[in-house]
Amino acid sequence: MVSAPEVVLGSASPARLRVLRDAGLDPRVIVSDVDEDALLTTMAAFPPEDIVVRLAQAKADAVVADVLADCDASDVVVLTCDSMLFFDGRLSGKPHTAQVAQSQWRTMRNRSAELITGHCVTRIHDGLVAASAHSAASTTIRFADVDDATIDAYVATGEPLSVAGAFTLDGLGGWFVDSVDGDPSSVLGIGLPTVRRLLGEVGVSVVDLWLSDPTGKSDN
Repeated sequence: MVSAPEVVLGSASPARLRVLRDAGLDPRVIVSDVDEDALLTTMAAFPPEDIVVRLAQAKADAVVADVLADCDASDVVVLTCDSMLFFDGRLSGKPHTAQVAQSQWRTMRNRSAELITGHCVTRIHDGLVAASAHSAASTTIRFADVDDATIDAYVATGEPLSVAGAFTLDGLGGWFVDSVDGDPSSVLGIGLPTVRRLLGEVGVSVVDLWLSDPTGKSDN
C-alpha cells in the first residue's frame, strides 16, 4: 500500500495547528522566518487577495527550502497561510501594540470587515517540488458594538496584539463577534474547504491524510 504524504504546516499559529488536528491531521510544524512587514511594503499597490496569497507563497518558499534540505523529503505536502483584515479600504495584520489595537477596535466596532486568508499548498515528491496551488478565502465578520471599557479590557489581555485584525474567533475575541458569513475555519487562519480543493489540485485526497482514528474516539 502506498503511504500518504507527510503534512508540514509552515506556521507558528496554535490556532492553525489546532484546526488541522481537530480535522484529522497531525502535521509537523516548521516555522518560516519570512519578514512579513518588509514584504508588505513592496506590495502596497497589489489587490488584497494577491497580497495575502503572495505572503503565503513566500512562507512556502522558506519552508519548502527547509524540507528539501531534509534527507527524507520523498513525499511531503507543505501548507502555508497568511491572514489579514480588509477594512475601510486597507489591509491590517497584527497590531503589535495596545495603542494600535485599541484604535482599530474603536473604529471597527458595530461594523463589518473582510478577513482574507491566503493559502498555498506545495507537493514535494522525491526531493523535488512536484506541484503547487494557491488561493484566497474571504469571510465577512460582523463586530459587536462594544464600549471603550470592554475594548480596553480585551486589549489588556494581550490576545489581540499578535493576531490578524486584532481579534480571535476561538478565544476571548469570540465574545465580540456577532456573526460570520463564510468559512469559520478560514477566520481561524486556515480554511479547510480551500485547503481540500488545493490538495486536490496537487494530486492529494484529504481523506488519505486523516489519522487512522481522526475523531479520537474508540469503540468503547
